[in-house]
Amino acid sequence: MENKAHALAAGLFVVALTALLLFLGAWLTRDSGERDLFEISTHEAVTGLQEQAPVRYRGVDVGKVTSIGFDPKAQGNVLVRLEIAHGAPVSTETFATLSFQGVTGLAFVQLDDSGKPAPLLQPNDAAPPRIPLRPGLLSKLTEKGEKILDQVEQISARVDTLLDEKNQKGLTSAVDNVAQAAANISKLSTNMDAILTAQLGPHNVDIPSLVKRIDGTMASLRHTSDEAGAAVHQIGLTAQRLNEKGGPVDRLAAGTQALSHAADSFSAATLPRINRATEDTSRAVRQLSRTVNGINDNPQSLIFGTGRIDPGPGETGFVAPAAGAAQ
Repeated sequence: MENKAHALAAGLFVVALTALLLFLGAWLTRDSGERDLFEISTHEAVTGLQEQAPVRYRGVDVGKVTSIGFDPKAQGNVLVRLEIAHGAPVSTETFATLSFQGVTGLAFVQLDDSGKPAPLLQPNDAAPPRIPLRPGLLSKLTEKGEKILDQVEQISARVDTLLDEKNQKGLTSAVDNVAQAAANISKLSTNMDAILTAQLGPHNVDIPSLVKRIDGTMASLRHTSDEAGAAVHQIGLTAQRLNEKGGPVDRLAAGTQALSHAADSFSAATLPRINRATEDTSRAVRQLSRTVNGINDNPQSLIFGTGRIDPGPGETGFVAPAAGAAQ
């Protein structure tokens, strides 16, 4: 009987304490002051945003998120309803963005404006005014990363086109023409030596014939020089197109550098937060698992605690109190 009385008293104490905590929580979380309704309709994803998430105007808490659903007026849009304290400077220039708090990954609504003077939005609970949602940091990073990858792909395609089989053959032909021109010049030099030796030798000097041969040789030399100059000019134009500002090589370098900066920013800021959030979640799950296992092994620990409980009448090990002790 004594153990049952103790159990009943402990149970009544737990019930009373629970009711007191519920009342205290309701009192602390009660709404104080007048609030106005506003809405956000967006086609962007609102990952991490939950009901009761805070709404902050330039870092100052001004309200909370009351509901998240789909917009019946715009197919595919997400409708977020906000309760904002009456008197908050929400104007026609006010816009919203999604920000994340700490390493938890939970989002909240951040309000801001362009800084220009603008009339305040008039509250209307029947048709709440709507605040536009602009892309946040994560959305901008994702969008920029996709554009950078597209630019790198386009530059790679242009480089492949510039260095295709036809252009490679043209470059090879130009180099061959230069080599042939050099060979022709060497051959002409040898012929000149032979001509001068034959025409101006001690036994045979024919000046008119020598002049004609020199004219022909010079004409051939000029033709060969023109061919060599054209080949060198073609090579120069090709190299200039490759290296000019805004050309394929310059665009490829700029796209690679931008992609590297985006990857470094993602690795330095986002990945550590995700890892810390994962570790905190895993630690909380392990603690909850140990608590549940303890309750399954000893359910009475919720009322009597984790200490040893004396056996009652009819249980193994029960010892009746002495007669003097009972009195």
